[in-house]
Amino acid sequence: MIVITTPTGTIGAAVAEYLRAAGAPLRLIARNPSGLPETLREHADVVAGSHAGPAVLKAALTGADALFVLVPPDFRAPDVTGHYLGFARPVADAVRAYGVPRLVAVSSLGRGFPGPAGLLSAAWAMDEVLESSGAAYRSLQPSFFMENLLHQVELIRDQGMFVLAADPDTPLAAVATTDIARTAAGLLADPNWSGQEDVPVREPVDHTPREMAQIMSETLGQPVAYHQATLADYRVQYTSFGASPAIVDAMVEMAEAQAAGVYPPASAGGAGTTFRDWCKSVLAPAVARPAG
Repeated sequence: MIVITTPTGTIGAAVAEYLRAAGAPLRLIARNPSGLPETLREHADVVAGSHAGPAVLKAALTGADALFVLVPPDFRAPDVTGHYLGFARPVADAVRAYGVPRLVAVSSLGRGFPGPAGLLSAAWAMDEVLESSGAAYRSLQPSFFMENLLHQVELIRDQGMFVLAADPDTPLAAVATTDIARTAAGLLADPNWSGQEDVPVREPVDHTPREMAQIMSETLGQPVAYHQATLADYRVQYTSFGASPAIVDAMVEMAEAQAAGVYPPASAGGAGTTFRDWCKSVLAPAVARPAG
């Protein structure tokens, strides 16, 4: 039995669908089971509730062979690391108590970075707690999500630009979320690994934001330029979205860490989705859809 958390989210839903298609037995922990696709509700056990709850974890993990963990975002969290550990600690306790042998979680690339890194630091703190469970563990370590750019579809389509806080000429490691889900599903379905390891998940070649703009221009068939936001702009933006002061600080710290080189350079031979292919398959259809 493979247990999946956040099965109504982008990554969790994709992990569950990959495993369902492969015929794996599934148990899903869902705060809102009605939000699950019908195909998943029909082919999986469903435990209603949060994977921060011991009773929910007991119901879900009894007899489990593997567990997928993703901490759901909370833009109003008063303490970012506390939010991550509020899930990691009860999960680690339950994994020990019910003898779950294998554990896969979504963390972040750059573990070992010596400075503060906001949300990334919180994810690495989660890793340490989950490793303490004693289970075989794989920390999936993605970089900047390409899908973050989908929040700027209207800006790209209508004004021909996208905005980040990154230096325009410094490579920015990126990843398609489908690669995260595919990697997680492959590990969860494989009973033959042990030990505890970090697993980087990223595109094969890093691009600078200026190069990303050129790739967008070529795949979308319209000029797209990159604009570098200041960290002050970043702070105002997330505050306007209703994020808590702790989340705002964590987002700014993460941007500072990215600028300071938190993500190591890509190594040769990577097999992830390229930014160009992602633009063709995901960004271009989103930009082509009518506004509203």
